[in-house]
Amino acid sequence: MSSSIFEDITYEVDGHKATITLNRPQALNALSPHMITELRSAYDEAESDDNIWILVVTGTGRAFCTGADAKQIPEDGKVINERAYLSTYDQWEAPQEGTPPFRRMAKPVLAAINGICCGAGLDWVTTGDIVIASDTATFFDPHVSIGLVAGREMVRLARVLPRNIALRMALTGKHERMDAQRAYDLGMISEIVDHDRLLERAHEIADMVNSNAPLAVRGTRLAIHKTLDLPLNEAEILAEAFRERNLHTADSLEGPRAFMEKRAPIWQCR
Repeated sequence: MSSSIFEDITYEVDGHKATITLNRPQALNALSPHMITELRSAYDEAESDDNIWILVVTGTGRAFCTGADAKQIPEDGKVINERAYLSTYDQWEAPQEGTPPFRRMAKPVLAAINGICCGAGLDWVTTGDIVIASDTATFFDPHVSIGLVAGREMVRLARVLPRNIALRMALTGKHERMDAQRAYDLGMISEIVDHDRLLERAHEIADMVNSNAPLAVRGTRLAIHKTLDLPLNEAEILAEAFRERNLHTADSLEGPRAFMEKRAPIWQCR
């Protein structure tokens, strides 16, 4: 296992897995400008490393992430960032804060929600490819309770949850929390795990994903993400384009060959 040096997160590589851990437990893993910069570096490092096939994101302490650090939001309301205001393209987009760059990355992200998850922390729930949670996890959105509009977080959540459930969370603010069982029943997470086994289970699932052809996994992920907002027929055609691209890979030949030879496939990720 290897690791990179960060201050507010940890980044560990184990085989074909990279685990990013939010590590500001004293601040309930609230997102500071420095933490956001580190997260973006970690995402880029994992995406550009050919040895990494999947990312796991979790947190330390009793919270997964409680959103932006209110103590570090400027009085002018500008989005927290270590770069000069509006100096980069990303700052002209909807603020992403800690969100993985899911629209432009190919590798899947598994979010393991270890505790309190609110505000911008919900972005991992709505953009993660696989989301599991500790049985102690809770979910809510505090924006209106501190005088702020619940923006992209709730817009995303309204596409994951029934509209009236998302509105209830948005409008009740910090005064009502959703537990893990309710989140599971509504399809917001895919599995509830005993708290002490959360990371172990996350790696079990990551290993399952990695037992499949990595390029086929990425193509399948992209086929789904890139077609969600398209009419069905156009979505099918675009998805087929991803399937046809993958047919030019060595792994697309290895899979059927291994099946016929009754052996485990040896994926080369090419």
